[in-house]
Amino acid sequence: MEKEFIEEMKEKLLTQKKKILASLASQNDDYKKFSESADSGDVVDIASDVVDGNLMDSLGAQDAQRLQLINNALDRIEQNKYGHCLKCNKEIPEERLKAIPYAFLCIECKNKEERRNR
Repeated sequence: MEKEFIEEMKEKLLTQKKKILASLASQNDDYKKFSESADSGDVVDIASDVVDGNLMDSLGAQDAQRLQLINNALDRIEQNKYGHCLKCNKEIPEERLKAIPYAFLCIECKNKEERRNR
């Protein structure tokens, strides 16, 4: 895999990481606002805030998981292991990495994993 491509993916990963961190920070502020407004609202408002809070927690968990995948990919870049499947060690196609720069499995191994998890 070319060094130029890996640098491009590193920049893409760092950009995604910054966006997720900014999103998590804003969600945390929004969640605080929801919990503060719950003290002064009526029952319907409180129920709505709880639903919004649960949704934000779920989105936060997804972002946190994606952040971990991004950090792992950045670590693999530093270890010169980026772009190789962690199961079979085959090179992951550049098209897959362009779409999902934090991918750690080739398509074949990912498909096997998904079938096993059904």
